Amino acid sequence: MKKFLIGTAIAALASTGALAEGHAETANIGIILGFTGPIESLTPDMAGSAELAIAEVNASGAFLGGTMLAAVRADSTCIDAGAATAAAERLVTGDNVIGLMGADCSGVTTAIASNVAVPNGVVSISPSATSPALSSIEDNGFFFRTAPSDARQGQVLADIVIERGVESIAITYTNNDYGLGLADAFQAAFEAAGGTVEIVAAHEDGKGDYSAEVGALAAAGADALAVFGYVDQGGRGIIQSSIDTGAFDMFVLGDGMIGDSLTEGFGSDIDGTFGTAPGSDSEGFAIFDAMAKEGGITGDGPYRGESYDAAALIILAAQAAGSTDRAGIQANILNVANAPGEPIGPGELAKALQILADGGEVDYVGATGVELIGEGEAAGSYRELEVVDGVFQTMGVR
Repeated sequence: MKKFLIGTAIAALASTGALAEGHAETANIGIILGFTGPIESLTPDMAGSAELAIAEVNASGAFLGGTMLAAVRADSTCIDAGAATAAAERLVTGDNVIGLMGADCSGVTTAIASNVAVPNGVVSISPSATSPALSSIEDNGFFFRTAPSDARQGQVLADIVIERGVESIAITYTNNDYGLGLADAFQAAFEAAGGTVEIVAAHEDGKGDYSAEVGALAAAGADALAVFGYVDQGGRGIIQSSIDTGAFDMFVLGDGMIGDSLTEGFGSDIDGTFGTAPGSDSEGFAIFDAMAKEGGITGDGPYRGESYDAAALIILAAQAAGSTDRAGIQANILNVANAPGEPIGPGELAKALQILADGGEVDYVGATGVELIGEGEAAGSYRELEVVDGVFQTMGVR
């Protein structure tokens, strides 16, 4: 595996988006994620993973005849559509980005796509917005994602719950597009497989006490509690209250709850907790994981590989177009993401850039087995995770 001296490059790109003097041409890529808000513990590694791809390309000097790339960060907040839209507008009109890596949470991703990216003809590729509703937004072909829809996650998670012998379940979800979409998909799949859903209840983020919500959930008499919320917000509060009151001792988690901050907070108190998150156990992911750790990306949460892949797709599409023209990038995303072409894994972006410069074709597989099945939709796999001795461990991939 190739080694990349990327730590310094990533730090420089992330801090200001500035480039060293002397480069005749530069191009900006926007990275818009919830650096504050309910998944703020996940986004540093997501941003760092996207910037890993940018640093790799800059080290090659092979992008559009020596054009250098800079990452420009902006805060989506994950939950405030107005703030996210304003931040995206600054990236698109002020920083003149060639594409957006992000956003993250489904509600703000929809707002950015509808209000900023699509009207301005800018590609946005989300590594983590998983609401099924995003598959059918009016995007004019400018919205993509590298994580699969929750329509699939709901089915996969329901299969795992049934296989583990859970017959009845209570569901709580964060009261937004993401939470509702995953709750609906899971409930339908679980009931179709013969399981019983005793209660479905939304919870609001930002509360200091969730004892009333947990009391109502526990009163339904379910064997386990499914929590479809956010790892740094209400979902965490639901688990805390459940442990404090002894209401539940088995938790089923959606991807928004998977993160090191959860196990750092609860440790072995939540041993046996299990859930799903997009991911892979492929050779490509192992290579990416090693690259990430070498580059100072230490977390093992979800969406790191998806973020690297999203940034890589924007870059390769520009190379295929022969320019940083936004319309040209949009026209080439599906071309570089799918067959035919030379398969390209993580750490092979220089190779891909050269193939495209020579007029060839690439099939970007990346860290997560990228296959885009149309605008706004991606095929993909899910890791089954379980808390064992206070840490998340991957039990398999589906």
